[in-house]
Amino acid sequence: MIAALPPSASAWTDEQRAMYYAQMSAYQKDEVVGVLLALFLGTFGAHHFYMRQTALGVLYCVFFWTGIPTVVSFIECFFMPGRVRQYNLGLAAYFAANLGGVPARVQVVNALPATAAVSTCSRCGAMLLAGSKYCGQCGAKT
Repeated sequence: MIAALPPSASAWTDEQRAMYYAQMSAYQKDEVVGVLLALFLGTFGAHHFYMRQTALGVLYCVFFWTGIPTVVSFIECFFMPGRVRQYNLGLAAYFAANLGGVPARVQVVNALPATAAVSTCSRCGAMLLAGSKYCGQCGAKT
């Protein structure tokens, strides 16, 4: 499952397009894996480790004996597909912004649906996806 190219990708060269696909296939997450991890290993926070949220994963590991993470992870398995899609969209915007040739601000705006919330980076002023953790232009943590 490779994410679709952003609309501004028509100006990319074949090398840029190949680099985008290589990066996306190496780092993107799968929705089914996220749901299965939340369902079967959610007690130990495996789905949070999969989504690179190590702090929450460690919290689940610390409190697994209480049974609370089991109940919460069962509920979270229904929300995992949306979380994985949001993660992959942020990853796609990040990789697209790092490819030369097209300004990063144009790519991020064109990759968003019309109803998505957008914020700006406090360091460089680039537009960010809602919920993104890093700026695609300067790499600053948001």
